[in-house]
Amino acid sequence: MTDFTARRRMMVDTQVRPSDVTKFPIIDAMLKVARENYVPVAKREAAYLGENLELGEGRIMLEPRTLAKMLDALAINGDELVLDVGCAYGYSSAVIAHMAQVVVGVEVDEQMAKDAQETIIASDIDNVIVHHGPLAEGAPKHGPYDVIIVEGGVDLLPDDLSAQLKDGGRIACIFMDGPLGEVRLGYKRDNAISWRPAFNAGAPILEGFTREKAFQL
Repeated sequence: MTDFTARRRMMVDTQVRPSDVTKFPIIDAMLKVARENYVPVAKREAAYLGENLELGEGRIMLEPRTLAKMLDALAINGDELVLDVGCAYGYSSAVIAHMAQVVVGVEVDEQMAKDAQETIIASDIDNVIVHHGPLAEGAPKHGPYDVIIVEGGVDLLPDDLSAQLKDGGRIACIFMDGPLGEVRLGYKRDNAISWRPAFNAGAPILEGFTREKAFQL
């Protein structure tokens, strides 16, 4: 029988801590949340690998290092409302739930959204709502949000998401340039977001997050 608890500890000790992630709430959450429960059964043995986990249809589960470093940069507080865009089977939302007041996960795949909500409830986590709908539209009825995290690659941040971030709020996205990507942290002031680079990472660009190609004759 696979000892997932040992694998979880090894993930934190070899992938998260060495990446300069030291905030206790992040370490504690990643030690507590059973990552293997938030992936398809056939993928459980690969749940703790140090790479993005393919979920099909161009979707991935972010590698532990990338998620942890994004959360470290965002520095979520216990009284904040967080929007988790592209939560897939709910792992990231479950982790963030240990740091935030309420998390709203957005998932476009209906079965993924259903499985995410069921797994989160079964894990006795009561401060996560999973919203089924297009990722680029977010979940405006629950906003505005103190923090937004996008669980996938971005070419352009949709205006609908920008509008759901509170003034003074933070957002983290993986901006892709071909095969290369960079996580950037955005701060919203006076209805405009200013970005600063955080670290390198990569992920497939999410549907609805691509820049429209200019028409050429």
